[in-house]
Amino acid sequence: MIHEHLTEFHGLRVRDAGDEEARGASQVAWRVGGDPDEDGEGIAGSFQQLFDEVDCGVVRALVVGSWGWSHDGDTAAVPVGLLVEAAHRLPALEAIFLGDYVSEESEISWIGQADVTPLLTAYPRLKRLDVRGSEGLELQPVTHTSLETLRFESGGLPAAVVRAIGASSLPALRHLELWLGEENYHGDSGPEDWAPILAGGGLPALRHLGLQDSERQDEVAVAIATAPIVARLESLDLSMGALTDEGAEALLSGQPLTHLKRLNLRHHFLSEEMTAKLAGAFGGVEVDLSDRQNPDDDWRFIEVSE
Repeated sequence: MIHEHLTEFHGLRVRDAGDEEARGASQVAWRVGGDPDEDGEGIAGSFQQLFDEVDCGVVRALVVGSWGWSHDGDTAAVPVGLLVEAAHRLPALEAIFLGDYVSEESEISWIGQADVTPLLTAYPRLKRLDVRGSEGLELQPVTHTSLETLRFESGGLPAAVVRAIGASSLPALRHLELWLGEENYHGDSGPEDWAPILAGGGLPALRHLGLQDSERQDEVAVAIATAPIVARLESLDLSMGALTDEGAEALLSGQPLTHLKRLNLRHHFLSEEMTAKLAGAFGGVEVDLSDRQNPDDDWRFIEVSE
């Protein structure tokens, strides 16, 4: 569960639109959002307040909060539409966080989203896009030459979105993070969907890859063991999922990982013996094996789902 709104984004402290103390500050990330009861009107008013009170020509980062009841498909496209319409007013915008809902407002898997591709076409200079929630989420294959960070936080990331990333050309992308989730919440991707990403054809600059929070984390590890993209990575994140000794064995017997600076396996279901084995298996690599879980009978749970 996510209990706190962002306080920092894109290296900048987050301030709400209408914050008089921050109004003249250029080094802030502005948060816009409305009340869920206002069905999209609240967030439109928040955007207008930002336009009226802030020099939008220097705004570098936006955090988009509530735009209505999160599961209402009628309002899911509202924030994307507002951002696309405002592109000419935000020439310096580098980063967007779409969906800063906390669990008291919505469980992550209930956050309604829409097609986010228009954000990438409307902002060709965008360096970072983070999206939280996946109900109704869509992405089309796209070419974007400036994007450096792409993150999808979800309890279940649709396979169509995963495939679209693999079919995209993102030559500047260095950080890709996908919370794959579980099938009950639309996380229906599998090895055939991950394969284009792991081949790395459209991601020549990638240095960090996160395929995490998956109920199929063992299968992810098996795919990683022979994935061409791994050789160019500096860090690999397979955390938050249902990783067992089977997946760990694939990592140990697969291609070398000793070139990595960091390997994150936090939140796992490894045996004590395998945990100890992994801790000393990769030389100077920083390996995070914290938050070891015990299965409930045969049920192994991911860290973020509902």
